[in-house]
Amino acid sequence: MKIKATLERIPGGMMVVPLILAAILNTVAPDLLRIGNFTQALFVDGAGTLIALFLLCTGAQINLKTVGVSLGKGATLLTVKWIVGAAFGMLAYVFAGENGLWLGLAPIAIIAAMTNSNGGLYIAVVGQYGNKTDRAAYSLLALNDGPFFTMVALAIFGAMGFVDGLFSLTAFIAVLLPIVVGMVLGNLDEEMRKFLDQGSSMLIPFFAFALGMGIDFAKIIEGGIPGILLGVATTFITGTAGYFAFKAFNWNPIAGAAEGSTAGNAVATPAAIAAANAGFASMVDVATVQVAASTVTTAILLPIYIGFLVKRLEGKGVTLPDDYQTESERHASA
Repeated sequence: MKIKATLERIPGGMMVVPLILAAILNTVAPDLLRIGNFTQALFVDGAGTLIALFLLCTGAQINLKTVGVSLGKGATLLTVKWIVGAAFGMLAYVFAGENGLWLGLAPIAIIAAMTNSNGGLYIAVVGQYGNKTDRAAYSLLALNDGPFFTMVALAIFGAMGFVDGLFSLTAFIAVLLPIVVGMVLGNLDEEMRKFLDQGSSMLIPFFAFALGMGIDFAKIIEGGIPGILLGVATTFITGTAGYFAFKAFNWNPIAGAAEGSTAGNAVATPAAIAAANAGFASMVDVATVQVAASTVTTAILLPIYIGFLVKRLEGKGVTLPDDYQTESERHASA
């Protein structure tokens, strides 16, 4: 039975298939794997640990000469994602009706969903289609987790004042440290670099499954059509913006498109905003379910969109990720 070969014939199959299977299982039988011990630790609660190990293995492949490239890619994605989300949030405030909604969407839901990305999905996509600098870019992308950039957007166009305590330096370092440890090991010992390289691709289906166990299809129904549309817009608008931004720099555009998602922790952003400014309290409930619907929608739609973009590039004779390697990466793989 050729399971691996079958998965590889599906665009992003190593990520998409385990994620969707887990999401279906979590929706129809959420407690089936939540039985404690090793089973729950691996298949349900293991996403964070597995992604951390993936980042360490990836960090080991980074040559110190390419660190600047990784930071540049991370900063570009962070900027593009925020500008697009903030711009649509501004439109929502300008054209909102008397009920405070635009096209049925709460403006804070738009900003929260479109400026915050699912790091696990990004890692899964670039783990299959990206190179070492694309993966290391995640060290900066961790900055858009949580309500910080949503608050910045609201502050800039006067919806509220800037609120302290929304950015945690400790949390940022906690994301960065596994990459740094791997990078140190890989640059000190070539054999260790080769050893850890084996872990990168092997971990993808396992943390994809664990990510899927956090998806509940019922959230799509609860968020309604506006929430689904928010997820569709997040994938196609922010993902496409990232695609063309990376293409403009002659970087791998698939890595740019991989930011077209909404993170699960963005669901808590409306409540965090309301806690800082009571003026948003009336929008918390509707915004929360809409962001939740966007989270689930993008988790399903982004891998499909990535598959379409990959096929399109391959049809033009582009080989991923080889045609987008930096000079140092080409030299290392030669």
